Order: sequence, then structure tokens, then C-alpha cells
Amino acid sequence: MKKLLYILLFASVLAVPYSCTKTDDFLDKKPLGEYSEVDVWTDPNLVQPFVNMMYRNALGFPFAIERLSDFSDESFFTPDWDVTNFNKSLMTVDDLLGWDVDWGDIDPTSHTRHFLWNRMYANVRRANIFFAKIGGVEGDQAVIDDLKGQAYFLRAWTYFYLTNMYGGVPIITKVYSLNDEFEVERDSYEKCIDFIVSQCDSAAMHLSDTYATDGHITKGAALALKSRVLLYAASDLHNSAKNSVVTSGFAKPELLGYTAGDATARWTAAKNAAKAVIDLNKYNLYKAVPGATDSVAQNFVDYFTSNSTNEDILLQYFSAKTDESWSGYNPALYCGPNGYHNWGNNTPLGDLVDDYEMKDGSKFDWNNPVHKANPYKNRDARLYASILYEGVQWRKRPDDALKIDPFSMIQVGRVYDSSGKMIRAGLDTREGPIEDWNGGKSGYYLRKWVDPTLDPQYVKQTVPFKHIRYGEVLMNYAEACIELGQDAEARTYINMIRIRAGQPQLASTVTGDALRQAYRQERRVEFAFEDHRFWDVRRWLIGAAAYHQTSGVDVRYVTTETSVAAYRKPDGSTWGAPIFSKMNVPGDARAWNNKCYFFPIMRDEMNKNTKLIQNPGY
Repeated sequence: MKKLLYILLFASVLAVPYSCTKTDDFLDKKPLGEYSEVDVWTDPNLVQPFVNMMYRNALGFPFAIERLSDFSDESFFTPDWDVTNFNKSLMTVDDLLGWDVDWGDIDPTSHTRHFLWNRMYANVRRANIFFAKIGGVEGDQAVIDDLKGQAYFLRAWTYFYLTNMYGGVPIITKVYSLNDEFEVERDSYEKCIDFIVSQCDSAAMHLSDTYATDGHITKGAALALKSRVLLYAASDLHNSAKNSVVTSGFAKPELLGYTAGDATARWTAAKNAAKAVIDLNKYNLYKAVPGATDSVAQNFVDYFTSNSTNEDILLQYFSAKTDESWSGYNPALYCGPNGYHNWGNNTPLGDLVDDYEMKDGSKFDWNNPVHKANPYKNRDARLYASILYEGVQWRKRPDDALKIDPFSMIQVGRVYDSSGKMIRAGLDTREGPIEDWNGGKSGYYLRKWVDPTLDPQYVKQTVPFKHIRYGEVLMNYAEACIELGQDAEARTYINMIRIRAGQPQLASTVTGDALRQAYRQERRVEFAFEDHRFWDVRRWLIGAAAYHQTSGVDVRYVTTETSVAAYRKPDGSTWGAPIFSKMNVPGDARAWNNKCYFFPIMRDEMNKNTKLIQNPGY
């Protein structure tokens, strides 16, 4: 076998539009020719590309045409493509309804396909091949240990998401041959978590605290993943005292959570795991205490468009691309306003926007006439850093749109005459003259993650995606403290997040369940569009509260004019005061079924392995 495994792997690494790392940093600098499989597994420098493919397969494509946020109560996926039916709890053993859209040659633009059972187990197999072969690799032991650390982490990451979706799954650590027995039973949820934690511990033992290489997994990343794993495991979804809505009548509840043991001990383990990351004294919040003249909103914009900071624990980097293909990391194009020739795919929901507090820490309320008159005045600064809304200044419009809107201000409203007839639609509505088929339906567009200095029609941004950051670790610690009844300690860590956001600290009177709810709202707005909410809804058992008719905002102006030449007057002023009202997002009436706390194992997989037990409700 000449042109063997390595050539194929190396070619694929170079071909992908993204990676966890910058390729030049990870690959050997010597000229690369053709290598045999024997060559690959004798040189640690040639093993790294093999591991690089595990990064890709584990981390997926975070800012895709469709996103994990579309399957939660964060955003609406405008093209639909069966996402709506997924959100109505209509998935079956034959169809995940939008989750497994196959784009063929542009498959990397799907954000959810890497979560599929077969793809995750393909990555498990890759990890198992690595561990079967690495013992024969000679060379610098530090390099070999580092490779092992990466592989332990990526196997842990893959199994973590398998358990999130399915509960207990078969733990496979061997490389199967054609002569092996392929039918295996699902392991208990507890056994799976113990295995994942052991992989995180092994990763931490083999990895260093720091690397010069962008995107390289560190000891801190391994410990932070362990924190997330134990937090999820301690949550209500996996606690037999609380998860009867899922497990009632199911013959194998041990597959879905803990059926014995001490819940307090599990929360203590989660707390200790988060504290271990904190005690590294390596990470801190980006601009933890805003200066007197700082724009808190701009601090957030700067952080989420930065290359790296001391808050970052695990980043995924992307290659710069200027082609017109759909592949590539392009959140601005996928999520941006259609009046900029963007696609408006993943539009924030009013359900999320309304959860951003007022500047004074009080709740936003559509029934408050002051709030309703100007919903975006005196709000949590994170709203301004995360959401584009009516009238906010944005980057310069493309030339054809600039002629219509020389002010480059978001237009999601409509102008009506005194009889109620619409006479002008904003550029960023579906009735606007620019990309009228691509407009969002919620009245909002995404600001978070987007680099405003680039025109995404022509240039794909390289801002890394933040898979794990220190802010999450602090919040993990706070959540564990809440569940342990350590309210004062929890408030201390939640307030670190709120101080950085410019919000008032939680008072000492906020305790018990009130503190829990305050924490959950804080987590919702702090981590919006960071791929947490989908899993939080499930582990907290709040599906029924999260999946319902979604909301957006209707914006209108009323004028005595019978026609207007532009959305705004020549001086930039509007045709009267804007009238804001909460509205239902058309076509997005969601529904929840408790079976959806876990995914179905696809029929094809059940047919391949008759020892598998299907999850309840399917």
C-alpha cells in the first residue's frame, strides 16, 4: 500500500475550509511527499495530521448555514428545511428533520451533521486507531505525550456529545476488524460519564498549560471540559429523583441517568472540577472590570471578534477565504441582514432579546409603556453587542443598497399611510428591494461574532469560535454552588459576570430558587449563540417552557404622506415616532414532547446492532 492512509488524510486536512488549528503551525515543515502507513506511525510529526482530522470531526462547523441555536429558543432558521418540524418534536427513528441535512460537496456548512451517531462513532474509531498505533511510534516523548493528550481529549469530547444526545451508549475502545462481533449493548449513563472523566484526566496529565500554536488543546481545556461534563451529569435530566417525565415506564432508566448514588456528591464533583480550572490561575475575564470611559458593549464586540485573549480556553480557527463557495466560516453572510446582500438565516428571536435586562437590573416588560415606546433604550450592554435591531448603526451598505440607505442603519420596519396601507418597507425586511426572498422574520439580526470590517459577500472572516471560555467555568462553578445551597458563593461568581457586563450585582436577598432562575437567565444572555442553550434546556428539563410560539418585533411608522421616496427622510429622521409591538414569528409555533430530551437512535443503527435499546417515546 503506497499512497496510503496519510496521503488521504493530509489532503483532506489541507482541503477543509476550517480547522481547530492553523495548518502551518501543526504540520511538519519539511517537504511532504508520499508516505506509507508504516511511515505515518513511526514519525510523531506525521501523526499530527491524523489527529487534526479528529479535531474537525469532533468540533464540526460552528457557524453554518443552520446552527444549533435554530433548534433552541435563540433563533429562527428562515429557510426552514424541516427545522420547524424538529422544533415541533416530530423527529422519528427515520428522520431527525433538519438535523441531518446533507449538502454533499458543501457538507461542511452543516453545523449539526457532525453530531450524528455514525459520524461520532467514526471519530471514536479514529481515536481507537490512534491508541492502537501510537505505542509503536518512536521519537520525542514529549511530542508523543502531547499527541496522546489531544486524542484523549477528543475522544472525551465525542463521547460527551453522544451521551448528551442519547444517554448511555456503547463504550468502544478497540479497533474492530471484519471478524469481530459488532453487536454490543449500551453502557449505563454513569459508566459513560466515568469513562469521559477518565479521558479528561488522562488528557490533562499529558498536556501542557500553554502552547504557542493557535488552537492547540491545553491542560486547561481538558479540565474545563471535565467541568462541563460533570455539571451536565449532575443536572436534573440525569437525576432519577427529577427525571420521571422522561424515564417513567422505561425499562432501562440507568441508560438515561443516575438511578442511585448521592446527588450532592455529583454537584460537589462538578464544583471541584470548575475550581480546578480557576486554581490554575491562568485565565481571567476579558476586561473583567470595565473602565469609567469604556463602552461595555464595545468590549464585548472586541472580545468576540478577537483572535485570542486570556479568557479563551478552546478556540477553533478558520482559514481566510475569498471564494464564492458556500463552504467557509462566514457568520456575517449566513446571519446578517438581507439589505446587505446577506442571507438572514439565523435570526435572533424576541424570546431571547426580551430576556436582556434593563440597565438597572430590572426586567424588560412589553406591558411597561416606557419600555414599549423604546425597547432598546437603557438595556443590558450585551444586547447591543449581540443583536442588530431597528435603527442601529451598522457597517456601510453595499453600493446598490447605499443609494437607497445612505445612513447604513438597520431597517426592519415598515412605513404606513394614515389609512393603514404600507407604502415603504425597510431594506432588511422580506418586502425590501434588496434580497427580498432572504429577509428574516423576527425583526432582528445577529451582531455577536460578526466582524463588521469585512464585506462577507467577498471575504470570509477568520474570527475563531470560542468553544470553551473562562466565563463558562465561572458560571459552572456558580451553578454547582446554587445546587449545593451555597448561595453567597454562587452570587460572588455570577456577579463577576455581571460586573464585566456593566449590570448591577445580585443582592444578598436573591437566594434559593430565585437565585437559580437569575443564574439561568444570566447564562442565557451571556452565552447566547455559543451552543449552550440547546443543551441547557434539556439538562434543566425546561423543554415545555422553551418550545412554544416564538416571538419577534413589529416596527412601523405612520405618516400623513400618501407616498414616501425612502424609508427615512433625507436628513435621516423617521416618518414619525416608531411604533414597536411584540408579534408572533410567522410559521414558528413550536411544541414540546418529553421524548425529545433524548434523541432517537436511527433505525439503520438499530438494525445493524440488535442489542441496542431504543430511547423512550420512539
